[in-house]
Amino acid sequence: MNGTRYKTKQREELLDYLKTLRGTHVTAGELSEHFRTCENPIGKATVYRTLEQFVEEGIVYKYIIDAGNSACYEYVPEEEHDHHGTCFHCKCEVCGQLFHMHSAELEKMQKELNSRYHFAVDPRRTVFYGICGSCTDRGGVR
Repeated sequence: MNGTRYKTKQREELLDYLKTLRGTHVTAGELSEHFRTCENPIGKATVYRTLEQFVEEGIVYKYIIDAGNSACYEYVPEEEHDHHGTCFHCKCEVCGQLFHMHSAELEKMQKELNSRYHFAVDPRRTVFYGICGSCTDRGGVR
């Protein structure tokens, strides 16, 4: 196929839907469920295959947060790829919410780990676990 992708209707529909979820993490299963109920359903295998193509093309980021759980995908517009900065993740242990955290201090620590210990941290796989503000407000403190 010479590295070019066919622009199928299903591919375009999946990409258009991901664009509406900008900044949100979603699993392939959640996407499959959404498209199962649409006028023109997209099969589960097509969703998985197309997501992997998007990851290869840099259209979508793939995060594997917890061993044994489904991977999460996030659409990131091209203009944000280089300007997005280093992004770490926080995951609420009560509600499961996953959100991005940008921090100059963590970027500094990442650089120090690399220069001092020759250890390269992968921020896309670095997750801080705790309890989000909403769950704390509802009494979800451990």
